[in-house]
Amino acid sequence: MATETEIRKELDGLVDEVPDLVKLCAKPKEILAFGGKYQHWYSRAVKLVELLGHDRLSEFCSYYLIDPKRKSYSAATYVIQDYVKGMGASTGYLDKPDWDIHNAVAIRLMNQSHILASLKARLGSVLADVKGHLLVEIEDEELAVAERLLRINLRAAGAVAGVVLEAHLQRVAKSHSVSISKKDPTIADLNDPLKAAAVYDIPTWRKVQHLADLRNLCDHKKSREPTDSEVKDLIAGVTAIVKSVF
Repeated sequence: MATETEIRKELDGLVDEVPDLVKLCAKPKEILAFGGKYQHWYSRAVKLVELLGHDRLSEFCSYYLIDPKRKSYSAATYVIQDYVKGMGASTGYLDKPDWDIHNAVAIRLMNQSHILASLKARLGSVLADVKGHLLVEIEDEELAVAERLLRINLRAAGAVAGVVLEAHLQRVAKSHSVSISKKDPTIADLNDPLKAAAVYDIPTWRKVQHLADLRNLCDHKKSREPTDSEVKDLIAGVTAIVKSVF
């Protein structure tokens, strides 16, 4: 996935290209040049609107796409796609000489530009939400792997669940700006600071402590073998924590 900086740079670039497109659409003889440059611009822009402002997508597209229900041409129904197709490339349009085609195109293009510019304010929160959804999907898949491993190797199943919990608690600590002294902290190293910072309560702390003990049982071969019920308890407990502690 592109970084926030890269997406912001792309947004700024798209907005910066609009004045040149507006100037180009004012030249009837440059309609083919405008069409090529605008199509390239639109294809890039619509993807960002879809990502950052899905609630504005329909409006954004409406300035370009011809309404299939349209019954007549007018200043209100004319869209950029009409111009790109060469419909009304002269200073007036058929029996509508009272309105300027190029001005209509420019207005629609500027409206699209304003939508893009407004989406910059959403950038951080939208990407955080997307990243969060992706992490949830990854955690779910990893826990599903742990479930499948139950039938093959109990230690391996428990180890996978333990890794999911450890990684999740590290992200929770980071999101709450909880300082962790160790460079590669274990579940136990993360549990106390998170409780101390009131990220979660004592019952949750005890549950995490119990899950850490079960994870250690699975990881250390010198210990006794974990039982089926213990590993199932570990997987179920990790699932509950990642769904409730953020």
